[in-house]
Amino acid sequence: MVFQSPEKILDHIVATRAAFDKKEAGSREALIDYSRALIASLEIPSEFVQRTFWAEPAQSAIIRMAVDVKLFQYLQEAGTEGLSPSDLSQKTGVDVTLLQRLARHLVAMNVLTFHDGVFLATTLSNGLATENYQQSICFCYDASRPSFNAFPGHFRQNGYKSPALSGTDGPFQTAHATELPFFDWLVATPPHLEHFGSFMASYRHGKPDWHEFYPVKERMIEGFDLSSNETLLVDVGGGRGHDVVTFVVRHKSHPGKVVLQDREPVIASVNVGATGQIFEAQAHDFFTPQPIQGARAYFLHSILHDWGDDESIKIIENIVPALKKGYSRVLFNEIVVNDENPTLAATSMDMMMLAHLNVRERTESEWRNLLAEGGLQVIKIHTYPGVAESVIEAELA
Repeated sequence: MVFQSPEKILDHIVATRAAFDKKEAGSREALIDYSRALIASLEIPSEFVQRTFWAEPAQSAIIRMAVDVKLFQYLQEAGTEGLSPSDLSQKTGVDVTLLQRLARHLVAMNVLTFHDGVFLATTLSNGLATENYQQSICFCYDASRPSFNAFPGHFRQNGYKSPALSGTDGPFQTAHATELPFFDWLVATPPHLEHFGSFMASYRHGKPDWHEFYPVKERMIEGFDLSSNETLLVDVGGGRGHDVVTFVVRHKSHPGKVVLQDREPVIASVNVGATGQIFEAQAHDFFTPQPIQGARAYFLHSILHDWGDDESIKIIENIVPALKKGYSRVLFNEIVVNDENPTLAATSMDMMMLAHLNVRERTESEWRNLLAEGGLQVIKIHTYPGVAESVIEAELA
């Protein structure tokens, strides 16, 4: 976003108000972006430093403590009556003087409110009280934050070079004093794997799914040839099936089969019968040739962003021989970073990838070059207002 004066940003906010009142897609996110831009245009350096290095780190530390003492849950249960400092202290076990100081900072940061002598929950704090977000907070504070704190020392030591793609020499390894790759470390250090799973489940909560803005009917269902192949959609590396379930629920009358693929241990944990047999499950490693030939669409959700270019090309090359020219499509549900107007959601995830996996989110030109090297050409990049991830639609070159 080009830097603008406060007056200009306020004009944008006023203009966006009408769209927000009409609940237009992307208007809420636009208001948040403009609000951040407004703060940046108004803050003086001393205020910026205080907020960035005092207020926000303290807020995240207090919220992490709140998970341990169930602070948000107690306030949620209290409802509109709230809890006095002494009552909240008794419930949480936190000394009343310390609790007042900690909770007061959350009031200043608009996480809680305080009125008539009682602390009160907010819509935000009630959302944070749910189990998925409680575990997400633990993951972000215990696993991710140390990795970001390691940036200065790690990159100073390695001469400010991009980390190698081995997955074992990045800020994460420096921060946690380990030689293990990120995912191996999660498995070896419970309960981090469980917390990471909750974080991933919460990451896109409240955002439209890919098939809500990709034209499924026009680009996938129309032209489907049952006589050529009975498979409509293959979800490659789809985990336990979140995407295929939401796809089938939304497109109940779809023709053909929907197939979920992942590694054997993952597929073994999927109870297809519990889903009413709405999709099939197949063990498959995407570093081996794709076994389903000539399907209408092959879908990969946030797969390639976990890998460097060499590995990503191998994944693509294992799909290419299965494609039917002019018919099969490959759909990559991925972040496409905009050079001129990068979104906070895109750059935050890019920093996550840099910190933990030594890889990166890609720009449009990088995506086009990568897919071309693997034998594909981009047909169109489908986007939706306020959604970080796009759908990159590709076919055989």
